[in-house]
Amino acid sequence: MVLISGNYLIKNMLKIKPNLLVNVETAEKRIIDLKKKVEEIKKNKIQEKIQELIKENSVLSNKILQAKNELINLEVSHGKKQYPVPKKETQVNNSVVVNSITLKQNDDKIDEKLEKKDKDSQKKIKEKINSATKSENVDIRKLDFRIGKIVEISKHPDADALYVEKIDCGEEKHRTVVSGLVNHVPIDEMREKFVMVLCNLKPVKMRGITSEAMVMCASSPDKVEVLIPPLDAVPGDLVHCENYPREPETQLNPKKKIFETCAPDLKTNDAKVVCYKGNPLTVPGKGPIVAPSLKGVNVK
Repeated sequence: MVLISGNYLIKNMLKIKPNLLVNVETAEKRIIDLKKKVEEIKKNKIQEKIQELIKENSVLSNKILQAKNELINLEVSHGKKQYPVPKKETQVNNSVVVNSITLKQNDDKIDEKLEKKDKDSQKKIKEKINSATKSENVDIRKLDFRIGKIVEISKHPDADALYVEKIDCGEEKHRTVVSGLVNHVPIDEMREKFVMVLCNLKPVKMRGITSEAMVMCASSPDKVEVLIPPLDAVPGDLVHCENYPREPETQLNPKKKIFETCAPDLKTNDAKVVCYKGNPLTVPGKGPIVAPSLKGVNVK
């Protein structure tokens, strides 16, 4: 029985062997095909990754270039000189070093010339300023203060805090003046009142009405008072300041800010007399300009 079974098995194995060989060959072919497909997939994935890296590299390059430009702009804005880098090295490194030194020397010469030119320009500017200061005294002598009389007054039609006055300043035509005094001085106290007026301001429109002068007042944070001229003063009397002979401009240039320069030193003293740097303002032969009650306050 054993021999018969062995022969039987051998015969069956011989029959199966060709089928196994065919299956093995088929499997090997499939394995080879799978390997090829895997290699193709790998190549495609590698190419995709390369493209992604190229894009990322481009983005990073742009960011680096932008950061570099920002750094250069910051350095330039802080006065740090930029030196050009040679694009081609036509000779050995020593030659490049020599070229760099030459560039540096040339830049130093340019810097010296620019510095000298800048110093010369600053010197000229200082000379012009000194010349202008000597030729033009920016102080109270440039202001045209006069005595005026309010001959007509009403409230501004378009502004609750403003008066519109007609003031006789001793001229052919009365001046129109707009004053922000409604909340400080009753209108009845302003009628027929003698005042000190700054007459050479540039006319300016205030809510549609052109103001041609300014009524001068003593002013504190809590109170505003219209200044009082001497009793026998008349419209057109000129106001003088001791030690500052009158040299009034025909019309003040707003850009020069002459009045704004003088204003901090224009104050009342302990006797309520209006002074400029301690020098009283007066109508010669008639008396000083005074405030009703305010002492040591600004006049504006």
